[in-house]
Amino acid sequence: MGRSRNAQHGVVSAWILADQMLESHPALQRAEELGGGRENVHVVLIESNRWMRRLPFHRKRQTLILSAVRHYAEELRGQGYSVAVEAVEDYEIGLKRHIQRHAPTRIVTMEAAEYDERAIQRKWAAARTSVPLELVPNGQFLVSRFNPIPDPEPGKRYVMEHFYRAMRRRFQVLLEPDGSPIGGAWNFDADNRQPLPRGVRPPSPPSFEPDAITREAMAEVESEAGYVGSTVGFQLAVTRAQARSAFADFLEHRLPDFGPYEDAMTGRSDSLYHSVLSPQMNLGLLEPLAMVQAAEEAYRAGKAPLNSVEGFIRQILGWREFMYWQYWRQMPGFHQANAWSATEPLPEFFWTADTEMSCLRRVIGKVLEHGYSHHIERLMVICNYALLAGIDPAAVNDWFFACYLDAHDWVVTPNVIGMGLNADGGLTATKPYIASAAYIHRMSDYCSGCVYNPKIRTGDQACPFNTLYWNFLLEHESKLRGNPRLGSNVLGLKHLSTSERAGIVDDARRLRSD
Repeated sequence: MGRSRNAQHGVVSAWILADQMLESHPALQRAEELGGGRENVHVVLIESNRWMRRLPFHRKRQTLILSAVRHYAEELRGQGYSVAVEAVEDYEIGLKRHIQRHAPTRIVTMEAAEYDERAIQRKWAAARTSVPLELVPNGQFLVSRFNPIPDPEPGKRYVMEHFYRAMRRRFQVLLEPDGSPIGGAWNFDADNRQPLPRGVRPPSPPSFEPDAITREAMAEVESEAGYVGSTVGFQLAVTRAQARSAFADFLEHRLPDFGPYEDAMTGRSDSLYHSVLSPQMNLGLLEPLAMVQAAEEAYRAGKAPLNSVEGFIRQILGWREFMYWQYWRQMPGFHQANAWSATEPLPEFFWTADTEMSCLRRVIGKVLEHGYSHHIERLMVICNYALLAGIDPAAVNDWFFACYLDAHDWVVTPNVIGMGLNADGGLTATKPYIASAAYIHRMSDYCSGCVYNPKIRTGDQACPFNTLYWNFLLEHESKLRGNPRLGSNVLGLKHLSTSERAGIVDDARRLRSD
C-alpha cells in the first residue's frame, strides 16, 4: 500500500538538479513547508540525455554524476522521502512525465548554478501551467550568503584578493580577535612555490571500490559512443560518506604538505598533496564552509602549518567563490569573449596527447586517462600554451568542459576564458598568465628527457613555449605595455635583435601550422 498523503496540502514535488546533491537542500525545505510535511513531498531527479551529451564528456565524469545521483536518491529514500529518478531525453519531458505520474500541486526547485539550466527553470516558472514551478535561491555557494555581495560598477575590474579578504571577514576565517589576519598576512603565496624534491612521493588519495550502482553506471557510460576516455579504474567517491572520508584523509595525510608544493608539477604523482575533491564539492556532496572550518581547525590544533591551511582555504573561499561570482557577472556573453583575437583551431593532440612536448604530453595524457590535473597544470601548462599559441578561447573552454571530472560551466568558463586565457579583457585576472619554458622547467620534472631545450628561444631544438612566449610579446607589444604588471616582460624585447625577432615570428608561424 502507498503512504497516506495529507489531502489538505496535496503533493509538492522538489526537482533537484544533478549538481545539487546537498545534505540540507533549500528546495526540500520549501517543499516540506508547502506540503505540510515530508510525507507530502515527492523528489524528482532527472537524468537528461540532452544535458549529459552536450559535449564528448569524459566517461569517468559521466559515471561520477550518474552514480552520485542514484546514490543520492537512496540517501533521500533513507530519510523518508519518496524519490523518482527519471532517465529521459530532456528536462521538459522529465517534468511532464513526473506531473502525469504524481500530480503535484506545485514544483519547487533551487536555482541552477549554470546559466542555461537556470534559463530553463525560469522559462518553466514563467509559463502559465497548471502546475506552477517555484524557484528558491541557490544556497550552494558562500557568496550568495554575503550581504551585500561585492559588486563593482559594470565593466570595472575587481581584484580577487580584495574579494577573498572580504569573504574571510564575512565568515570569520583565520582572523585574530581584532579582525587582522592570523600570521600577519592575508596569503602566504611566497612560501608555496617550491618544486617537489627528488625522491619524494606524495601519498595517493583514497580509492573506493565501485558497488552495484556504480558498476551499472559504468556499464551504461562505457556502452555509449562519443565520450572521451574510459571508465576503467573508476574508484571515485560517489556518496556523501565516501566524500567525507576522502576529505578526512586529506586533512590528515596531505594538507600539512599541501602549501609548499601546491604549484609543483611532477610525473611521480598525479595529484601531489591536493585534495582532488573539487568534483564532489561541485556536486554538493561536500559543503564548502565546513571544509574551510575543518582546515582552520587543523591549523589551530597544530596539525597543519598556516601556509598550507591558508592556501587551501584560499582555493575554496577565494578562487572558487570568485569564479562563481565572475561567471554570473559576465554571463551571458562570457563564452564569446576573445580579447586577444585568438582564432587558431584546437590542435589534435589535445584529444590524443600525441605531442613531443613532454609537459603537454604528460598533463594532457593524465587528463584523458583520469579526467584530472591540478590547478597549476591547467593554468601554466595547458592554458599558457593555448594563450601563447592563439587558440580560439571557446574551443579551449569546450575541451576543458568535456575532459575534466569537476567541469561545470560556472567554474570552467571563468577559469579558462577569464583567468587562463585572459580573454575577458582582464575582468577576472589583472594580467595574462603567460610564461616561457623557464617556469615549467623550474616547477616540474617534465623537461627532463624532452626533445626540446627549455633554454633555447628559436630553432628546431627550441622549446615551443619559448618561441611562442616571445612571439606573443612581439605580437601584442603595444597592448602589453599598457599593463603595469607586465612591464619587465615587455622590456625584455629590447634585447632582441632584428634577426632574432624575425626568427621568432617565423618559428611561431611554423609551430602554429604544424
